[in-house]
Amino acid sequence: MTDTIVPALSQRVLVVEDLDDARTSLCELLETALGLQVDAAENGAVALELLAVNTYSLVITDLQMPKIGGMKLMEMIQAKKIPVTVIVTTGHGSIKDAVAAMHFGAYDFLTKPADPEHLCLLVQRALKERALQDEVSNLRSQLQERHAFQNVLSKSPKMHDVFELIGNVADTTSTVLIIGETGTGKEQIARAIHQASSGNRSGQMVAVNCAAVPESLLESELFGHEKGSFTGAIAQRKGRFEQANKGTLFLDEVGDIPLHMQVKLLRVIQERRIERVGGAEPINIEVRLIAATHRSLDKMVREGTFREDLYYRLNVIRIELPPLRDRLEDVPLLALHFAQKYARGKTAPEIDPAAMQLLLDYNWPGNVRQLENAIERACVTARDGVIHPSNLPPDLVTIAPSGKFSPFHVDLLRSLPDQMAEITGKFEERYLRKALRKTRGHVGKCAKITGLSRRSITDKIAHHKINKDEFKKDG
Repeated sequence: MTDTIVPALSQRVLVVEDLDDARTSLCELLETALGLQVDAAENGAVALELLAVNTYSLVITDLQMPKIGGMKLMEMIQAKKIPVTVIVTTGHGSIKDAVAAMHFGAYDFLTKPADPEHLCLLVQRALKERALQDEVSNLRSQLQERHAFQNVLSKSPKMHDVFELIGNVADTTSTVLIIGETGTGKEQIARAIHQASSGNRSGQMVAVNCAAVPESLLESELFGHEKGSFTGAIAQRKGRFEQANKGTLFLDEVGDIPLHMQVKLLRVIQERRIERVGGAEPINIEVRLIAATHRSLDKMVREGTFREDLYYRLNVIRIELPPLRDRLEDVPLLALHFAQKYARGKTAPEIDPAAMQLLLDYNWPGNVRQLENAIERACVTARDGVIHPSNLPPDLVTIAPSGKFSPFHVDLLRSLPDQMAEITGKFEERYLRKALRKTRGHVGKCAKITGLSRRSITDKIAHHKINKDEFKKDG
């Protein structure tokens, strides 16, 4: 055996082999050559007993054994969802079985007698990959414990204050008002409140976007209507309040409710009962009301466009969501989460450091929703399992909050004169090089896409000592 074997891996291994000599030899090899802690089992039945009480990183199993063979052992490992990597060993006559075992999740197979060096290298590789899988699982577990609350992800102290407030609100029936810019996740927070309160309520959460419902239909949407109460009312219909009885009603964009409807909403909140449009009998309701808006209701009250008494009824518990630009530490966390979400069952793409820097430099006027859309687009266009800057939307390449232009991408959709107030001579050279590459060194075409004259392009090429011929071979 050569010196290429790296000793002292710490993971625990289970060897499953019915032949005493082969089992003993394999255990000794793994212990002496790799410094592993090795347990042994003479068949699959004994192996399952050991797997039930011990944690193993790797199982090396023969296929042909009495009682429970290697194939059945693998099936049961999969059925029990035991997180362990499996290597199978087999004689030359059963290679077909070994290949079949690969379809049951075997990492690899070895033919007997196995070459010791090849076996050790294979074991090392399998253990390293298992260690990586275990680390990912551990990080995901920590992520859920440390940075998630009712499916809302954040590591920002500001958001953790929100989480604490949600926990305090959960056991009450108090009305909640969520304030935040568009895309900050107001509905997600409303759902978090509902889920945290679900132990005390049997009803569902019902959401309605007040800005999306025509003014003439909003009363029917919220309170329901009786058959024949207006043209088109061909049947009785329950409104959102009734649908949310014993649960939560989420009124999104409550600032868009017209004044005459604000009066009726106030009465419902005060009396805890509704009347359907065209109905005569009041209906008692028990609803946790959560309202949200991106508007300044304080300002609207001063302007007379929002009722002061309704504002005070809604603003019992106030939750203010910070914009994403004020919690940039959440950008990598959310980006990785969305990359996994939009991988659509495949391995989630990695995010290139340059692309991640673009995400961190952007000021996110559309907040979390805009970030999610950007990552969804990137997942669709990424072809090599990695999200590069080119996979991100063009509008992400803007002036960063720090005032520095992003160093990772040049926006050829904007002319150079428009950008010169923002960039330095160094970036000018990078811009020209990319423009020349795009036009394969053609000065006229380069002038056209940059908005400069041919003379200006020629002068700048000379100033930066750029050899335009080097781009002629680029596609």
